[in-house]
Amino acid sequence: MFFRPTRRLSFTALLLVLSVGGLGVLLGGCGKQTDTDEASPANVVPEREVERKVEAARKRLTQNEGGRRVLRAIEAHGGLAAWYRAPTSSYTWEYANKDVGMRFKSFLVVDNRTRRAYHDLLTTGTYDDARPVDASFAWDGEQAWIAPDSIKRPNPRFWALSGFYFQQIPFVLADPGLTYEALPDDSIDGTPHDMVRVGFTSDVGDSPDDTYTLYLDKETGRLDAIRYTVSYGRDVEDPSTLSETFFDYQDYTTVHGLTVPTQFEGHAYSESDGISEALKSKAFADSISYRRSFDESKLEPPANARFVSLPGE
Repeated sequence: MFFRPTRRLSFTALLLVLSVGGLGVLLGGCGKQTDTDEASPANVVPEREVERKVEAARKRLTQNEGGRRVLRAIEAHGGLAAWYRAPTSSYTWEYANKDVGMRFKSFLVVDNRTRRAYHDLLTTGTYDDARPVDASFAWDGEQAWIAPDSIKRPNPRFWALSGFYFQQIPFVLADPGLTYEALPDDSIDGTPHDMVRVGFTSDVGDSPDDTYTLYLDKETGRLDAIRYTVSYGRDVEDPSTLSETFFDYQDYTTVHGLTVPTQFEGHAYSESDGISEALKSKAFADSISYRRSFDESKLEPPANARFVSLPGE
C-alpha cells in the first residue's frame, strides 16, 4: 500500500491558513498567488460564448458514468463556467525528473481557447544542477520552437502544453475528442476513491494513445491524484503496455474561482506492484493567474530559434 511521503493540506485547512495567517509563501517554495490580474477588454471571453461552451461540455460529459464523474470533479474545482471565462492560464512551472536527469523552470502563458503557448525559460539543466538561462520557447498551433538553438532541453513540442495540461486537469478533460470510462474503486492511503480513465480519439493531439486515470474524492469529487501514460514519440501498437506514473496533486489554492494544485509528486506505478514509494519526479506551480493578457508577439520565433517536429516527421 502506498502512503504519501508528505502531508497534504485539506481545502479547509489551506483556506484557513491563508485567511488567518496571511501566508505569502505556500509549502514547497510556491510563492504568492494573486487574484488582482485583469485581462484587457479584448481578452475577455463573451458570456454568450461561455454559456455555449458550458452547454456543449455538459452534453459530452453526461453521456456516461465516467463523464459524469469528471463533470462532478470540474464542479468541485470551480466549475465549467469559471473555466470557460478564463481567457488564459499563466504561472511559473518547475519540473524535475530523476529518470531522464532533467530539471527546468519556465513562466508560461497559454491561450485557453486556441491552446497556443509561449514560455520564458528561466532555468534548465540536470536534475541536481539547473542553471539560469535567457531563453524562450513556444507553440503557435502549427510549429514549436526554442531559442537560442543551443538549448537542447526541454523539448518545446512536448513541453509547450504538458505543464498546462497537468495543471489544468480536470478542466481540460471537458475538451471534445475525449473518452471516459468509470473504473472500480482504488485507494490512496487506504481511502477508496472514485476512478475514471480518460482517453483520446485518434485525431486528437500529438499523443492520442495517452491515458489519464483520475483518483476522485468520494465525498467532495475533488481530484487527489492521477495516473498517466506518455506515448509521445513512440510507435504504440498496444497502449496498455505503456508504463504509468502516479502523480500526486498537493497543496491546492483557489485563483479567480478555479481551485488548482501547487505541488505534484510523481512515482512509478504498475498493476502488480502498485505505487512505488521512491520519488520519480516533482513539479511546482507559482504566480498563478487566469486573467493575464496573451502577447501574440511572443509566438514569433527569433532568428536563432530551432524548430522541433514530431519524431518521424
